[in-house]
Amino acid sequence: MLKVILVASGKGGTGKTSFTAGGGTALARNGHRVLLIDGDCGLRNLDLVLGMSDRVVYSFADVTGGAVPLTDAMARHPEDQNLYLLTAPVALPALSERGMEQLAVQAEEAGFDYVLIDGPAGLPAELSFLAHIATQAVVVTATDRACVRGAECCARKLEEEYCIQRIRMVLNRVRPQMICRGKSGNIDDAMDEAGLPLLGLIPEDEELISCGNSGKSILSVKHSGASRAFQNIARRLDGERVPLARI
Repeated sequence: MLKVILVASGKGGTGKTSFTAGGGTALARNGHRVLLIDGDCGLRNLDLVLGMSDRVVYSFADVTGGAVPLTDAMARHPEDQNLYLLTAPVALPALSERGMEQLAVQAEEAGFDYVLIDGPAGLPAELSFLAHIATQAVVVTATDRACVRGAECCARKLEEEYCIQRIRMVLNRVRPQMICRGKSGNIDDAMDEAGLPLLGLIPEDEELISCGNSGKSILSVKHSGASRAFQNIARRLDGERVPLARI
């Protein structure tokens, strides 16, 4: 059964796009057929992080509007053969729930196991159309209180207004030394304030920034740090019971 995961955040800059790329790549390397959709219209950058800017031609709006079938619009990753990208349009299009439903139907017919939607930051109106086809959501946040408060507001809207029942949290850019010195919010407090179950922790990792700038996957560069975190998160999305790593 197709799993459609909306990746959301209460505010920008939490690492939502890097999570979508890393988590999607890890799922693909576990043998799943994965479609990544950049849902951030006008501010798209998932193609840059994946190193696929020269491969994208059509956007998800071309598919939802009926201009092009999904199989023609999606671009295949040059290295990870199970991974595909459908980019965002450069301007916000006229969206419809029916158009999004047709996109999900085509994704299932194409044999995808997962669709990860990199949604826009915050709570813009277009988020409702992306959420319409989501079977679950991941809210990406940092440990600072402003980000956690935003994550809580985002999760509440996803649940109450968009009726997504399975919502989990990823704490990104975790800095253990700052937490130990009391200069950053700790993990338990973040979970309590957001009121969300924890899907995973991603440590602050300079290689992740470098890979995002070069279009390389961190999973190809190293096996520890953020790379290991993405692998563990992918296994949890698959239903495995994987303990949280020490970071």
